[in-house]
Amino acid sequence: MKGHGSKFGRKKEAAVVALLTQRNIEEAAKAVGVAPNTLLNWLKDREFAAAYRKARGAVVGQAVARLQQTTGAAVSTLQKLMVDASTPPAIKAHVARAILALAIKGVEIEDIEARLAELERAAEESKNKR
Repeated sequence: MKGHGSKFGRKKEAAVVALLTQRNIEEAAKAVGVAPNTLLNWLKDREFAAAYRKARGAVVGQAVARLQQTTGAAVSTLQKLMVDASTPPAIKAHVARAILALAIKGVEIEDIEARLAELERAAEESKNKR
């Protein structure tokens, strides 16, 4: 956020935190000591809205990283379900479809990333030739 003496003060910084930690606008406003309408007006302000989006993005990014840490265990669970003789056939079929769909999606994403990298490289090359 902004430094000392800027328009973006400590109350607004506290409001961003409150919006991320409280259940709703009213509770966030109360936590900061402003009226809910004030907080709603701040959300319409470009600078405040940008700071809120940035902070919210960081929180979501951390949550996604935590989810990614559990993917190994998730894959192990799916594999165990597929090979366990006591798993009902309908569950095995569902798990198999999920594994195949995710594997295909992974390949598609890798292909798109490779194509994008090649396009970016070609665009940079073309730009440098000018």
